Amino acid sequence: MSDPAAGRNLRRVWRYYDRTESRIGYQLLLGGTKHFGWYERGQSMWRFGAAMRRMERVLAGRLAVGPGARVLDAGCGMGAVARSLARDPGLDVIGIDILDFNLATARRRSAAAGLADRTRFGQADYHRLPFVSGSFDAVYTMETLVHAADPEAVLGEFWRVLKPGGRLVLFEYSRTPAEQVPEASNRAIELVCDLAAMPAWLRLYHGELEKLLAKAGFAVESATDVTERMLPMLRAFYLLGRLPYLVGRWSGRTAKVVNSLSGVETYRHRDAWRYLVYTATKP
Repeated sequence: MSDPAAGRNLRRVWRYYDRTESRIGYQLLLGGTKHFGWYERGQSMWRFGAAMRRMERVLAGRLAVGPGARVLDAGCGMGAVARSLARDPGLDVIGIDILDFNLATARRRSAAAGLADRTRFGQADYHRLPFVSGSFDAVYTMETLVHAADPEAVLGEFWRVLKPGGRLVLFEYSRTPAEQVPEASNRAIELVCDLAAMPAWLRLYHGELEKLLAKAGFAVESATDVTERMLPMLRAFYLLGRLPYLVGRWSGRTAKVVNSLSGVETYRHRDAWRYLVYTATKP
């Protein structure tokens, strides 16, 4: 991208995911996957893998496209979601990510799973997608739009690459208006967004993403608050993160434990945000 600020943000996102804590933590806890899980009442908060597969099934249902549909995973990470959708309901998934080490792992894991023909991965920035217009039946993000320097540009690109009638599904956060929560909650969210390179989240107050979707030309079908469904996993992260976060604060190295910080502070200040599933279509 030519915008210097956008380029700086891309580098900050890269540094966040390239941190030792991010690399090791995501791998040990989640097998390299980078999204929350879905919980029904009574399900163990510690069964992360099962919860994430349930969230991926929710995604498949919201995409509402059949076998062979061509789908864009914008921020694919190591490709776990793409492989889930390739297995059931048999989608043809193109994943993009800015992190080359994620993509190398995604390709290797897809080949080992026998899914290389239905999951393909490339390095790209979702602000400027390398695809012709009308290339996809559906597009989705799983907690990646919050990293955007320019969410309007990203949504414009999603609209461009979708076919008429194509579907967009976003699993993303929104923010409570600053005046409605204690100042400590605002400071916590701002710190998390700064250290985890999530500038869009600072702007995405409740109801704002729906407006941006409509402005980009989408017909918004729903924006469903599913915070309660993912909170058990966040509580587990809170419990796991308290000690490393305490050590990081005590040693003056908070930035080295940003994921522990995020788990603790977002759980403590859950009045300041929501987790939603947005569905929209390109008319």
